[in-house]
Amino acid sequence: TLAGEGVGVDTMIHGETQAATAEAQWPGRHLAELRASKDRVGQIRPKTDGQKVYMEAVRKNELVFCDGPAGSGKTYLAVAMALEALRLENVRKIVLVRPAVEAGEKLGFLPGDMFAKVNPFIRPLLDAIHDMLDFDQVRRYMSNDVIEILPLAFMRGRTLNDTFMILDEAQNTTVTQMKMFLTRMGLNSRIVVTGDATQNDLEKGVASGFRDAIRRLSAIPGVATIKLTGQDIVRHRLVREIVSAYETEGQGQERS
Repeated sequence: TLAGEGVGVDTMIHGETQAATAEAQWPGRHLAELRASKDRVGQIRPKTDGQKVYMEAVRKNELVFCDGPAGSGKTYLAVAMALEALRLENVRKIVLVRPAVEAGEKLGFLPGDMFAKVNPFIRPLLDAIHDMLDFDQVRRYMSNDVIEILPLAFMRGRTLNDTFMILDEAQNTTVTQMKMFLTRMGLNSRIVVTGDATQNDLEKGVASGFRDAIRRLSAIPGVATIKLTGQDIVRHRLVREIVSAYETEGQGQERS
């Protein structure tokens, strides 16, 4: 019993009171409403003009490159569009890909199986999915291979039909890696490539496949290139100011 395990009635009542108080104080809406609205597939809407153009481009084109700063929604909206396409049965599978490049730090050996090793790199993609689907839905999709999340290196040799593919953090791909990824596209598949050209964790002197692909492919019919700006940042209000401060200082250094 709970009492036998050292949990008293007073503790239980106090815990329930705390939960009720927390629910009453939750800003905007109650916890029950948040739980009820966990499935947000098809409900995600653009919050800026730039995001609206981006979402329309994904609907109309088979290959979309989106370059934008942190917090502009480029990855989140791509995942939302992929889940919407899956729900509408426009595709049968979603593949989310990231290059396993460390952001200025050397993590060294990572313990665990393959998924545990790549988890730190693909975590942002999982966060976006979990924000739109409940845990059981995500687990079911992943266990049935409907949603696949993997590092870029694991894409070599594959051809994916009826698939919505997203390459995130694409500024950290080399030219060879980008070519390899883009040529995985099979019949009735779509690709969205997202990145921030101002952030690059590649070794010095290595050309970014993201910029190279935009330069080479933007004029091809069926390919769209979208540029999001600081005006599209929808994270905490300070993020826009932070990005602007770094961009202003960076431009000053380039001129000097």
